[in-house]
This record gives sequence, C-alpha cells and structure tokens, in this order.
Amino acid sequence: MESPAVETTGLVKRYGGTTAVDGLSLRAARGAVTAILGPNGAGKTSTVEICEGFRRPDGGTVRVLGLPPTRPELRPRVGVMLQAGGVPPAMRCAEWLSLVSRFYAHPLDARALLSRLGLDEHARTPYRRLSGGQQQRLSLAAAVIGRPELVFLDEPTAGLDPQARHACWELVGELRSAGVSVVLTTHHMDEAERLADQVVIIDRGGIVAEGSPASLTGAARQLRFRARPGLALDELLNALPAGSAAKESPAGHYIIEGHVGPELLATATAWCAAEGVAADDLSIERRTLEDVFLELTGRELR
Repeated sequence: MESPAVETTGLVKRYGGTTAVDGLSLRAARGAVTAILGPNGAGKTSTVEICEGFRRPDGGTVRVLGLPPTRPELRPRVGVMLQAGGVPPAMRCAEWLSLVSRFYAHPLDARALLSRLGLDEHARTPYRRLSGGQQQRLSLAAAVIGRPELVFLDEPTAGLDPQARHACWELVGELRSAGVSVVLTTHHMDEAERLADQVVIIDRGGIVAEGSPASLTGAARQLRFRARPGLALDELLNALPAGSAAKESPAGHYIIEGHVGPELLATATAWCAAEGVAADDLSIERRTLEDVFLELTGRELR
C-alpha cells in the first residue's frame, strides 16, 4: 500500500514553555490537495515547517513520501513555496528561475512558466523591484519548476490581484490533475473550499476538524439578512419550524438555519415586519467553510 504524501503521528513542537503543536496526527493523500487552516498561533506554520524539513519536532514522527523530511533524496521530489526570502535582491527574475531549474533532472521550461504566471514582461527585472504579488508568483514558479511529486504552498495567493489569483488556482488544479500532491496553507476560506480535496483545521496545536469541504459545511442552507442590531430572537425561534435555529453574528447580521422553504421564509419576514425592521440583503445561502472555521476557532482576534 502506497504511503500518504505527508503523515504525522503524535507530532509535538515546543518553544520554551509554549507547546505550539500538541500531539498532532494528520494524513495528506497522494495526488490530492490538502488545505491546512488555522488562526494565527494555531500551530499550522510549525507543523508545515517540520514537514518541509526546516524545523525538528520535539516528539512524534513525520513522514514525507514515506521518508523522514530531512532525507536529502527528497529534495528533487518536493517543491516548497515560501512567502518571503531566499532570492538575492539583485538577481533578475528569469535568471533566478533558470538557476533553480538546474537543480532538477527534468525541469519545466522556465520561460514558459514565467509567461504562464504573467511574469514574462518582468524577466529582466531584479527581484527587489518586483511587486509583492510578482515576488509571490516567482516563488510559486520556483516551487513547481522541478516537476515535484509533492509541493508545499504557503499562502500562495497573498497579495495577488484577482487575475493572478485565478491563474494560481488554475495551476494548482493542473498539478492535482497531473497526480502531484499539494499541501496548502491559506487564510482565504473560499480558496480552500474551491481547491482542496481535504481540509484540516488546526487550533491550539491540535486538529479540531477534518474532512472534505462538503462534509464540513454540510448540505443545510441558511437564510441571512441585515437589520437593526440587538433584536430579540425568542419570538422568532418559537415561531420557526421545528429543528430551526437563529442567531445574530456579528451584530446586525442575522442567520436562520434549518429547512429553508416557504414556511421558514414567511415566518422570518413576518417577524421582521412585527419588529418594524426591513430585512436588508436577504439571501438564501449554504453554510460556508468560513462559517465552520469561525464556529470552531472563535471570532476573537489573536
């Protein structure tokens, strides 16, 4: 049986008296996109950096393509996209990608990859003069140019405009279609929901939920609208069909969950009329990955 692309068992990482990763066990399947999500300080960056071989764990085991992540034979098989650093400031865009390509036996064509990511016009531009988004795209190109079996993408669309973001999404989709395993970290819930086959949500050093985006969000729909903050929901809850729920989150934003049909819609609008408020931006939506993420990790800033 083929081993997972990435597997950790009882992973522990401490920084002084702080335990950043606390007995974490995860599996990222081969040929799939696995998104690792979590609020700041949740332990996801430490987990991924250990899997990339940049940090050593204080406990547990890690296997990448069946091997310890520090094994040198993994280097040509694994691509890593970092958010910043590693490129000499004066090196030109095409020169850097050409240099990186020489470390691999069968690299992709550097010029074609630059063109694919909208960097062909900046081929002779020094790295320090690239915008933040252009530097991100160059980092992505360097991560995939060696035709890796596994690629780690750290916030791949941070700072990108919509056109570049969609180009990145298309490239990730093509990697998956080619059988490449992708481990993705992102703060964009819509990105994870769109790209990932498997989502792992980490908080306080452990996994709080995992599964496909569809299994985590479920099939239930929601009625959402805006109105004056602080409306009393007791009467509404009593009038709603059995199995329904209602909440205000955040202030002035109301969410009703349950079987969203004509009866529920009529009850909600009648309640608004009785309260003397208009239901602004009323819409029927399904629960999103962001809803799940906030329910599990909280809404407080960290």
